[in-house]
Amino acid sequence: MGQCSHHANTKHTESCCNHDITQVNEQAATNNEFHAGASHAWRIQGMDCPSCAAKIETALHRLPGVLSAEVRFVTERLHVRLSADTTAQQVEEAVDAIGFTALSEQTSATSDYRKTPWWQRYHAILILVTLLLLASTSLWLLPPLAPVLFTLATVWGLWPIGNKAWRLARNGSPFSIETLMTVAACGALLLGETAEAAMVLLLFMIGEQLESLAADKARSGVSALMALVPNEARKITAQGILTVDANQLNPDDEIEVHPGGRLPVDGVLLSELAAFDESAVTGESVPVDKQQGDTLTAGSLLVDVAVRVRVTSQQGNNTIDKILHLIETAEANKAPIARFIERFSRWYTPAMILAAALVALMPPLLMAADWETWIYRGLVLLLIGCPCALVISTPAAVTSALASASRMGILIKGGAALEQLGQTKTMAFDKTGTLTQGKPQLHQLICYPPFSESQVLSLAAALESGSHHPLAKSIVAAADEQGIKPESLAFKRTLPGAGIESEWQNQPLMICTPAHVSKAQLTAQQEACIHQLKAEGYTLAALMVNQQLAALFALSDPLRTDAKAGISALNALGIHSVMLTGDHNAAAKRIADQLGIDYQAQLSPQDKLTQLQQLEQSGALAMVGDGINDAPALKQASVGIAMGQGTDVALDSADAALTHSRLTGLADAVLLSRAANRNIRQNISLALGLKAIFLVTSILGITGLWLAILADTGATALVTLNALRLLGFKAK
Repeated sequence: MGQCSHHANTKHTESCCNHDITQVNEQAATNNEFHAGASHAWRIQGMDCPSCAAKIETALHRLPGVLSAEVRFVTERLHVRLSADTTAQQVEEAVDAIGFTALSEQTSATSDYRKTPWWQRYHAILILVTLLLLASTSLWLLPPLAPVLFTLATVWGLWPIGNKAWRLARNGSPFSIETLMTVAACGALLLGETAEAAMVLLLFMIGEQLESLAADKARSGVSALMALVPNEARKITAQGILTVDANQLNPDDEIEVHPGGRLPVDGVLLSELAAFDESAVTGESVPVDKQQGDTLTAGSLLVDVAVRVRVTSQQGNNTIDKILHLIETAEANKAPIARFIERFSRWYTPAMILAAALVALMPPLLMAADWETWIYRGLVLLLIGCPCALVISTPAAVTSALASASRMGILIKGGAALEQLGQTKTMAFDKTGTLTQGKPQLHQLICYPPFSESQVLSLAAALESGSHHPLAKSIVAAADEQGIKPESLAFKRTLPGAGIESEWQNQPLMICTPAHVSKAQLTAQQEACIHQLKAEGYTLAALMVNQQLAALFALSDPLRTDAKAGISALNALGIHSVMLTGDHNAAAKRIADQLGIDYQAQLSPQDKLTQLQQLEQSGALAMVGDGINDAPALKQASVGIAMGQGTDVALDSADAALTHSRLTGLADAVLLSRAANRNIRQNISLALGLKAIFLVTSILGITGLWLAILADTGATALVTLNALRLLGFKAK
């Protein structure tokens, strides 16, 4: 039998922690009745960085009766195992002692700090800025008042930070970044450099608020993921169908789900046939046909007909719950990149305090030297040790780089992600919506006589018009592009899980998948053609007229227009690319071969994590994705990168996002990160180098207070100017 082949030309389209903590005890222990060795959980709000989690853990480990304490930063959960003689109140008091507030579950439901008016949340910074502006203005209008106002600004900014530093010191964290800021501000205040002290405190407070905002935004992704599971379900009982809370469902219960509804649980399909959109879990855009007895996952969207489902998952253990757990586990297993200042302060702060004390005390005590001279030199040393240039050097470079990235259409969520991007050795990609457009398009149309190309397109478009199925839309779009109008049909009827049927010229007409066509209706040539197209990774639709095959529609998800250029740019930087997808092997191989990259197919979210863990053994790894199912992988990787048109969960789980959704931006981001890392190293070397020189000269008495101030101010200016060079960064 002859055939005509048409290739459709597809078109490509293009901070640490001053907030509240809300307690949510997941095991109903609100009456403070704890069992020995039992695990209990709270949800913590307000953590701005992983070091907040470490401080809470340190404080709780010092509490007698705490067998274990783990804080998972990404999901804000505190897991504690307590002995029989330890109560919830003691845990809350330990948390309160480090500057947080522990609220009961009932109180937390009505006291979300995110609802607080902005002027109340930022009142400390606003008042500090106001005081600094008044002090600066008074330098010209009323000079005698300026020192008083600068001192008042310093005291205002120092009080909450110093109080926090004192609390942390009492609970096992004596050399926190709060301690570093307190010592620096006090040293400058003692030497009369109140303006400098106030500015250091202002920079620190602004940085903490920015981290808080970033953490809040990231956490909204977890809420969006949880929102995929409906709160209510239609439970089938002997008394009829009752609407119940989803958390009341147990294994073997039966529920009813209507089209457009999502599954609240994992289950087994009891109805004969139905189609489900599983993109929430698998990331694949094409709905999947399910038959009686097939397993279903929570969060899946029912496409066509009402069905009955038997519940199989335990409460709190459905597929979405497991993905949330994977996000928690990935965050817990990933070594957090501590901020440079935080790491440096572990030895720098005590070392400088000790050095200043020794300079002030030892010469008078051991050599009967003049007390006033050596106390002065000790204070000079303390001022030189004030990490003003260091405090500014890294944030200034990071801020400039982030601003430059934003201008280039790249959103990078903080300095840690920026630093890691430049160290990337391997970049892993999801397939659908990342390397491909995520929208199936007609790739090849094979029609069989006596039917013509325009005829089969007209009939198929008539059957598929009005359908929301992605494959149906692509067929209708293909007909529309050629100006072919859909045939007029008397009726259409959906066959659940099979296709759509009608009549044309008094003959049965149907469009369906080849799986619903019996072998008796196919010639050997047609059957071979179907097998070949499937092997090449295409999704097929068959148009049947009078129970004979009239046409085959081969559809595929085309590559992004810039996918090859993006991969080539990464190859030029020495970065190895690999594709990780939940799609079947044939479709994955076709895409990978076009791009010349390695691939792994048919991966579940857990399988992706396993693959990423293996890839990370060879160096820093970046993961690029756009779907909800990619959220755990985006967290597991050293850097998670989301496509700009991706789901909210993927965007919020990622460390970076391409707002323009162009894959060529990945190489630009890596180049910018490498430039920023070089800039940071230069700034740190410059700041520490000048300090080293003036530390020696101040001890020897060669330089005094004013030169020390000039050196520190000069170093601050130099590192700032060097950092500003990143604002003009342009990708090659």
